[in-house]
Amino acid sequence: MRTKLLHTIRWKLILLLLSSMGTTAISLLICYAVGTLLVDVRPINLPIRWIIHHIGSAPVMITVGIVVFFVSFFMISKTFVRQLNEINTGMKKISNGRFDHHINVTSSDEIGEVAESINQMTAQLSQYLEEITEGLREIANGNFDTTIPVRPGSKLGEVADSINQMSRQLSHSIQEERNAEKTKNDLITGVSHDLRTPLTSILGFLEVIEEDRYQDEVELRYYVNIAYEKSLALKKLIDDLFEYTRINNGLPLEMGELDMVDFIGQLTEEFVPSFEKAGMECVMTAAERPLKIMADGDQLVRAYENLMTNALRYGRSGKVVDIVVRKDHDQVVVSFTNYGDPIPERDLPFIFDRFYRVESSRSKETGGTGLGLAITKSIIETQGGEISVRSNRQKTTFETRFNIY
Repeated sequence: MRTKLLHTIRWKLILLLLSSMGTTAISLLICYAVGTLLVDVRPINLPIRWIIHHIGSAPVMITVGIVVFFVSFFMISKTFVRQLNEINTGMKKISNGRFDHHINVTSSDEIGEVAESINQMTAQLSQYLEEITEGLREIANGNFDTTIPVRPGSKLGEVADSINQMSRQLSHSIQEERNAEKTKNDLITGVSHDLRTPLTSILGFLEVIEEDRYQDEVELRYYVNIAYEKSLALKKLIDDLFEYTRINNGLPLEMGELDMVDFIGQLTEEFVPSFEKAGMECVMTAAERPLKIMADGDQLVRAYENLMTNALRYGRSGKVVDIVVRKDHDQVVVSFTNYGDPIPERDLPFIFDRFYRVESSRSKETGGTGLGLAITKSIIETQGGEISVRSNRQKTTFETRFNIY
């Protein structure tokens, strides 16, 4: 816009100079013709002859030409200067933020086109600013889903895009805060329920013992044994809860190089007696070795112990647990597959949620707290890995992935 205006002014000045020069030349020709006619007319010719003999016609013509040039230039450029002043005043108001100002230039020449272009520009700018302002009002009122139109190629478009990003991030942060609050409430509710249940049983049996409401020592030992078993379950729940909280609060990690083939192989050997006791078989298959990752082995062993225990607990009817360690592109994949009862499809999305049990009665009977898989997921993801589960009528597979080191 500025370049176009300067270009227009330059050509306009050239035209004004040419017009003034033309006017001056015509005026001089007219004066010369009139003087020639009047030089022989008495008594008018007396001052003319005096000027010619004492001053000279050339100096007179030059003086008259200069005067006529400046007068004609002033008269011709008066309208042009007024238009420039109007544009200059308008530009100052616009630069001060009054984008609704309209430059009133009615000429149809280049100056008029420049003024019209400035008016169109300010009108568009004012409209876009109003859209941005309206969007900010909506965001200020809590409507974070509001999206301000982004016009590419302009600084205001960048501002609008930044506001949209800020709004999305703010909405995400608020949602995370709400989720954190809900998570805290759910955690308190879950902990309260799971602590109260065994504690109520323990207190009930201890009350029976305290009030001597048992028939003989056999019944006494029976009540004591139940209270002891409930106490062990309560301790396991508290230990798991402490472990889960510790991991999710930023447990310091001691990362080191870890060969997953040897790591899983050693873990499998440690569980052989447990599998034999349950009448099951554990089969490990490793495609190649070594397959190394960067991880905290002390923490990672807890995660895979949970997966092994889970396969042992719920895969009894299948008799076999298959463990596979393989390479998939640039990742190490470890899968645990059991052939017991499947996980219902409706439960798969929640299987890693804390205190979630697929079959509540069966989980409690087998000693599950509902925190094992949540702890496993936290450990895996804290160390940069991924964990997933898939299940059908034939088998259930838990799979972890880590980038190869």
